[in-house]
Parts: sequence; structure tokens; C-alpha cells
Amino acid sequence: MGSSDETRIAFFDVETTIPTQVGQGYSILEFGAILVCPRKLLELHSYSTLVRPSNLSLISSLSVRCNGITRDAVLTAPTFAEIADDVYDILHGRIWAGHNILSFDCPRIREAFTRIGRPAPEPSGTIDSLKLLTQKFGRRAGDMKMASLATYFGLGQQKHRSLDDVRMNLEVVKYCATVLFLESSLPDILTSNNWVSPNATKRSRCNGLSPSTLSVKNSTSNSSQRLRVEASSSSSSMNQEMEEKFPLLAVNNEEPADTTPSMIANPIPFDMSPFTDEMNAELKRLEADDLDSPCQLPPMEVLQHPTSEVSRTPVVVLAPEEISIPLLVATLVPYYRGTQRITLLHNGASFQLYSCRLRVRLGVKNFGDGGRPRFSFIVDATPTICQILDACDDIAQKLSSDSGSSSEWKPVVTRKCGFINSPTVRMHIHTINVDGLQYQTQIYKKQTPGGVEKFTDSQCNVEELEALIKTGTLVDVYFSLESYDIHQNAGIRAVLKKLYVCS
Repeated sequence: MGSSDETRIAFFDVETTIPTQVGQGYSILEFGAILVCPRKLLELHSYSTLVRPSNLSLISSLSVRCNGITRDAVLTAPTFAEIADDVYDILHGRIWAGHNILSFDCPRIREAFTRIGRPAPEPSGTIDSLKLLTQKFGRRAGDMKMASLATYFGLGQQKHRSLDDVRMNLEVVKYCATVLFLESSLPDILTSNNWVSPNATKRSRCNGLSPSTLSVKNSTSNSSQRLRVEASSSSSSMNQEMEEKFPLLAVNNEEPADTTPSMIANPIPFDMSPFTDEMNAELKRLEADDLDSPCQLPPMEVLQHPTSEVSRTPVVVLAPEEISIPLLVATLVPYYRGTQRITLLHNGASFQLYSCRLRVRLGVKNFGDGGRPRFSFIVDATPTICQILDACDDIAQKLSSDSGSSSEWKPVVTRKCGFINSPTVRMHIHTINVDGLQYQTQIYKKQTPGGVEKFTDSQCNVEELEALIKTGTLVDVYFSLESYDIHQNAGIRAVLKKLYVCS
């Protein structure tokens, strides 16, 4: 592989089966990739193939609903072992790029090579557009999934097929980059007028020029370089003319010499090196499969459903033995900004679970998230609790899939190799940041004989909490099951309403 080949960026995507049982794992059904010139953002080569899994029964109806790939479609397709050489040649030593590749596609590639007993390809760098665009573009497209970004820019529907998705991924990056480039060129005008506010979650294409109708021409003089924005209908000319001033996907950018501050885009927003280092570090963290990982959960929110009939229904507190699994249902309720979220009901009512004397497996851990800590700890789950939570997981996952989500589902009950007979559940202590970090979970200390003392005040104190909830401590818990779907991860989590710590 020549040096010019190595600098090509490999945008890739895999379509997989959807696990229907705990520990089942994923099987690749399709692999698609394009090689892109980082200077001109031109597609230089493409590759796509269906893949026949070793067990066709893994292609369930749930899997077909997600990507449309049926058993008949892959009957004559090659196995992964038969395409492994091609995949290796495309990926090894190149910069890997894709949407949510760090948490999904990269692990699937490594798993597939491990199954056939071959070393997996390694990247020279990684660009996860989900993380990059969330950080640099902001949440203008809501959840920042590929489908949401495509809708935001008017690119059509995501097809959930590998080659189509990687090409859409590249187009989304171009569009986002163009908007950021224009903002950085005239930040006082474009951002102050809220044409494309960095904190906006929605954007109407009629409020400003579409990136597809813009090209940026570069004219230079002996003393300065100036930019002007002109209308154009050619996206290919945009790619070529922006080459020198906007190598967005280059890992190492050179700062342009002698620029005019008021007119030239600041190169700092497009410096990829800090994000490349951070993404590579995250990839290693995601590959570390230990019991103490926080499972990439989003921060807690204050949950309000002002238009939901469910929210007006009294919450029922139930012990595990009072739960009848056939009476469990999942439904969609209004959430915020026009979105919906999954809510679990028992016999038509919202409910909390109560369980006493659960043993703490791992004590409180503080996971920072944008300066807003989260607190959680892990308990050993009883067989009855596991049965209920597994049923809730199945019901919620089905509704999530039926509603069009392609996010990877994270089981609420954790079962690890070596702990087969001792499943665990992570309990989340609800906090909000209002005039300082405050507990929303009510925490009490149970004393012998029979006394109960409220733990501190509402203000969070990490040291006191860590000292209170240690490994081996027994706790009584009142918790609800709340759904999440963010950064291509989805599931339900146990959120504590009341916590009694036994002394």
C-alpha cells in the first residue's frame, strides 16, 4: 500500500443481525465501504457485499425490520471468512470513518475477525462522525442519528444498507462542514442572527441558504487571502474549490499563512488532532469489558410529560411478587421538543419497583459528563428481579425497534462471564444541576433498631456518598425503569426514587 493509499479515509458501515437473547452477539450481514480523498472529499473506490452468517436462524424478523436483509437474500452470499482479505485490505492502516463506529462498527469488525481466527485490521486514526458532529455542530438535528441528520439537510431517508449509508455519511459531513465553515468566516453575522445557532436543535432550510447551493471560491493576493460566498448548483465544484481552505477530514491540518481575521475561517474549529486522540482513547475504553463500566448512559433529565395522560396517572409501588408479567406493556408518550419516549406500564398504570436487602456489588462511582456528575452503584439482582427486568427489556426493545430506532440495545441486567449465576443491575441516583448539583433521589440511613435518618441535605457530597454505599452494604430500593435512546445506544435503566442504606 503506497503512502497516498494510506492517507485515504475509509468510510465504512456494517449491517448486522439483532440479538434476541442475552449473550447472543451480532453477525455481520453486509459490509460496505468507500475510500475518500481527504483533500478533495472525492470517492475514489467503493466496495459492498452481503455476508452469509454461519447460522441463518440468527436473521430474525426483528433483524429484517431493521435493515431489510432476509435469509433468502444472503443464501448465496460469501461468508465473512471469504471476504476477510478484501475487508482487511480496505481498512488496515487507513483512517477509519463512520457514524457511531467506535461503539458499534469497530467492535463488530474485530469480533468477526476473531471468530475466524485472524488478526483484525487496525486503523491509523478514527473519525466517529456521531461524536465529532455532536461536539462541533451541536444538537441542531436532535439526536444526531444519521436518519435525523439526513432529514435535517433534506437528503432523503436513511436506507440502512451499508454502501448507501456510508455515502450519506460523507454527504452529511460535507453539509455540516459547510455550515461550520460559513459560520467561522462571519461569526458575528451568521451566529448573532441565529441563522445557524450552535445550540439550536432544529433548523428550517427556508431560513437560510442550503449548503448544496453554496460554493466557496478562494482568491489570493500577496498580503492576504479572502473568501467570498457565491451561489452555485454544483456540489462537485464546491468540493474542489474548498480543497485548500477546508481539508476537514485531514487529521493534521496546516494553519494558513497571513490570513485576514474578519474574513478567513478560523482553523481551530477544524483541528482534528484532539478529537482523533480522544476517539482512539474512547475506542480502547469501549473495548475494556469490565463489570465497572458505566455502559455509556446519557445524563439524567428531569422527566416531564405535560401532554401525556400517563403522567397524570398515580404511580403504583409494587414488590416483585406483585408484578404479573402478562400485564406489562410499553407505550410511547410525549417527551420534549416534539419527541417521544418509551414508558413501561403495569396493568395500565405507571409503576415503581420495591426490593429490600439487595447487596451492593460495587459502590458508588462518579462519572463526569460535561461537568455534570452522575452517581450509580451495582447490586446483585435476585432471580425474581431478573425475570421482571428481562421481561421489561424485551417489551421495550420491541417497541424501540418497531418505532424505527437502529440503536444498539443495552440490557438492564448485566451478566458477565464468570458471574453467570450472579447477575447485576446498575442503580442510578438521580441528580440535577440547579444552583449546584442536588440529589433528586431521597436517601436515608436505616439504623438498628428501627430508626431512619435522612442522609445529608439535597446538595451532593461525593465523599459522604462513597463512604455510605460500599461493597457489601445492604440496601432497600424504590426505583422506576426509564428509557433512553442517545448516541446510538438505547435501553432502560433503574432510576432510584428512594434509597434506604442499612447500617
